[in-house]
Amino acid sequence: MSVTSLRKKFIGDRAFYRRVLAVAVPIMIQSGITNFVSLLDNIMVGRIGTEQMSGVAIVNQLFFVFYLCIFGGFAGAGIFTAQYYGCGDMEGIRHTFRYKLWMGVILVGGACAVFLSHGTELVGLYLNGSNDGGDLAAALGYALDYMRISLIGLPAFMLVQVYANTLRECGETVVPMEAGLVAVFVNLIFNYLLIYGKFGFPVLGVVGAAMATVISRYVELLIVTVWTHRNPEKCPFIVGMYRKLSVPGDLIRKYFITGSPLLINECLWSVGVAVVAQSYSMRGLNVVAGQNIANTISNVFNVAFFAMGDAVAIIVGQHLGAGRYKEARDDDNKIIAFSVMLATGVGIIVFLTAPFFPMLYNTTPEARRIAMHFLMVQALFTPLMGFLHASYFTLRSGGRTIITFLFDSAFMWLVSVPLAYVFSRFTDWYVIWVFAIVQMAEWIKCAIGFILVKKGVWMKNIVK
Repeated sequence: MSVTSLRKKFIGDRAFYRRVLAVAVPIMIQSGITNFVSLLDNIMVGRIGTEQMSGVAIVNQLFFVFYLCIFGGFAGAGIFTAQYYGCGDMEGIRHTFRYKLWMGVILVGGACAVFLSHGTELVGLYLNGSNDGGDLAAALGYALDYMRISLIGLPAFMLVQVYANTLRECGETVVPMEAGLVAVFVNLIFNYLLIYGKFGFPVLGVVGAAMATVISRYVELLIVTVWTHRNPEKCPFIVGMYRKLSVPGDLIRKYFITGSPLLINECLWSVGVAVVAQSYSMRGLNVVAGQNIANTISNVFNVAFFAMGDAVAIIVGQHLGAGRYKEARDDDNKIIAFSVMLATGVGIIVFLTAPFFPMLYNTTPEARRIAMHFLMVQALFTPLMGFLHASYFTLRSGGRTIITFLFDSAFMWLVSVPLAYVFSRFTDWYVIWVFAIVQMAEWIKCAIGFILVKKGVWMKNIVK
């Protein structure tokens, strides 16, 4: 293939990038500021001590499983929402919205039951390593304090996702961004007031951090719901939304059949991530702290290409819903190429700044060194992550959820989890080498994703 043909296939014109960035930039801004404030939150807690930071990090790792179950539970209906919007079916969007509500109630109830009844055991899984780096019993206590308060914010998180995801799937990305921006600044302000006890507030430490997060969740919910209901001309699907909450049985089956692989996938994948992190934690509290620092910092930068996945889901999904298959493939090729380019730039920045960010934390020199090395290895594999993220959303946009399940969760449990388990428990290798081996295995998934995207197995209209 000639250079001209490659440029035509993978590089768009200005109008294309304006269209993609109109979708992606608000998501980048919202996610970027959210993750930046999470970084500041992390630093604030980290400046109290290693045990506090590690306890909060463990709880957030466990909550990560819940968050991805919410995303997975809503994702199947979200595929239909984007395609319903592409063909102008507002009643179809109402059905997917109500389906998300019911799914959310079930997931929140299940999560609260699990965390309240088995929270101590779950946190304890990450505190079975050595005492290297801090007091494990103290870390457990801080984690449980943080968890009990944070559970109050789960219903608000769920409802925000119902509204915000539906708005994005219908092309409205600015309002969720604005609501998210307000929420993160509320979170930041109350973190400062409640963690350190400023301006007459009590010194609450990790409990204050949890309370700040809960307050910000409900502020975000208030903004996004009020705007949606006050703007029916921009959100016609919201008219009559709560006159009934039932969803036709045939549609429930349709959404569930399409979405259940995504729910199971997100659940199994996030649990797999938690198990891999637990394997690394066997090397001591310094590793828990170091990985937490590295993940928090890299998340700030990774929003640049993570938003490309949402762009694929929205733009390609609407093309498929309208039957524009040629445009869907063409835009998808260019978005994937753009995602890899952005990820490469992100990787360079993260690698160059890796020695400096860990110095912001009040933790041990060893934890800082481990964090720096985690960041450097993550940076080397960032272009690969950019391709895999966009490929996953490509396969998902056409409802190929069984394939995405095999592509994501099956690989995690058949390859990544066993590698992390074996090398963390049966070798004395430096934890960063174990991490690098797990990351290198992703090249296998990259090859599979390339073949599936190229074959066009995802090009399917599911709402006709």
